[in-house]
Amino acid sequence: MMDLGLSAAAPADLIKDSTEATFMADVVETSQTTPVIVDFWASWCGPCKTLGPMLEEAVTAAKGAVKMVKVNVDEAQMIAGQLQIQSIPTVYAFWQGQPVDGFQGAQSKSEITAFIDRVIKASGGESPEDGLNEAVAAAEEMLSEGAAADAAQTLAAILEEQPDHAAAYGGLVRAHIAMDDLEQAEAILNGAPVEISKSPELDAAHAQLELAKQAADAGPVADLRAAVEADGDNHEARLELAKALHASGETEAAVDELLELFRRDREWNDSAAKTQLFTIFDALKANDPIVLNGRRRLSSMIFA
Repeated sequence: MMDLGLSAAAPADLIKDSTEATFMADVVETSQTTPVIVDFWASWCGPCKTLGPMLEEAVTAAKGAVKMVKVNVDEAQMIAGQLQIQSIPTVYAFWQGQPVDGFQGAQSKSEITAFIDRVIKASGGESPEDGLNEAVAAAEEMLSEGAAADAAQTLAAILEEQPDHAAAYGGLVRAHIAMDDLEQAEAILNGAPVEISKSPELDAAHAQLELAKQAADAGPVADLRAAVEADGDNHEARLELAKALHASGETEAAVDELLELFRRDREWNDSAAKTQLFTIFDALKANDPIVLNGRRRLSSMIFA
């Protein structure tokens, strides 16, 4: 696995069981320097058996930025009473001797990860998510410089650390598009975890893949432009011209042609002009001037 420059290996005392006799040392004193997650559980508690391992996995992934203490409420009734534990599982996060966050009941993996991140950030530390985001940013820079293979290697390593990292997943799809490996890009996209399958990052990757497929079949710009100039109502030629212009890097000109097609016949071919416009918009960043101007011009036509 590639070294992403994240935190050092977790200390041996990262996760431990605690008792009433050791609670002060394990939690209150330890949390003076490192946040401590306290899992209140019992052997008869069904949800505890699922939550506990998920917490341990998230804490281990934080590699020392947070520690975890497990407290059996049946054996530590005084502590449970002092902290007003009404039901289990209950989880508290301690920082500098005080509870700073917590929750009750079962949680999803993503909710637990978000909880751990909040606790680490509350203590002024850097969460694993921060480190992964920095690695994604580095990979995006590689991609922008044309080093698609290096970017793909980095993004694949990030996904080994966190398989549901939407930005890394979308980036990996785009890296394979850049390498003209559309089949692999589509396979990666189709294999995305369901929890991120509708994320903006994957929506953008899907749009870029669709545009890349269109580019492979794009006709000559000059011939298509001549066809449109010969007959302004040749909608098929205008749509193909827009696709060819986008394939040649003339995105703004492609949008212009699609807006003209929409103006002439917005319902043609099941609103093909608007569909193609949205595909281009989705493939770009939301604040891209081409997107902002194109959406404004489209809206003015729709609501005119």
